[in-house]
Amino acid sequence: SVVIQECYVQNTAREYAKLYAAEAEPLEGFGEVPEIIPIFLIHRPANNIPYATVEEELVGEFVKYSVKDGKEVNFLRRDSEAGQKCCTFQHWVYEKTNGNLLVTDLQGVGMKLTDVGIATLAKGYKGFKGNCSFSFIEQFRALHQCNEYCEMLGLKSLRTTHQKQRKATSMKSKNLPNSSTVKKMVPKKAREPRDFISLEH
Repeated sequence: SVVIQECYVQNTAREYAKLYAAEAEPLEGFGEVPEIIPIFLIHRPANNIPYATVEEELVGEFVKYSVKDGKEVNFLRRDSEAGQKCCTFQHWVYEKTNGNLLVTDLQGVGMKLTDVGIATLAKGYKGFKGNCSFSFIEQFRALHQCNEYCEMLGLKSLRTTHQKQRKATSMKSKNLPNSSTVKKMVPKKAREPRDFISLEH
């Protein structure tokens, strides 16, 4: 069920956010840490829709803090404290899971977040499979710009590792005959719009 999956994803992300807070809060000057609110699953056997979720209502301006795709540049993400700390949280999770998992769609009111997603590599991570496309992890790696909070946590810049990987892959593709390089690129192009459409709902 989609509802059960949503519950599972948000509460998994919430556990990562608690670990992040435990590491970030004691740091001098870090300040308040974003929190992912809990989401509860209710079973209603007599109802047509037997499962529903309940969560705290967030009152105030609802903001999307993390990128859904490369074209969406949100100044609130770059300029607000909550937005920067959300990007640092993404970087922290990415590093903690060795690039296997990323918390995406960070959105909410101030430091309280809800309706988040998780992207994992195709094989999943420690038995957990995310509900977002793997391409989100690639986008994050390419687009993330470290901020002062990343520095406070001592996170490694993704720029250098990403460039090294790009060089390695471009060298590999030069050795391949043209036809197989073209074949490799086609499925990726075809996949992107579909991922994007399904995530808009």
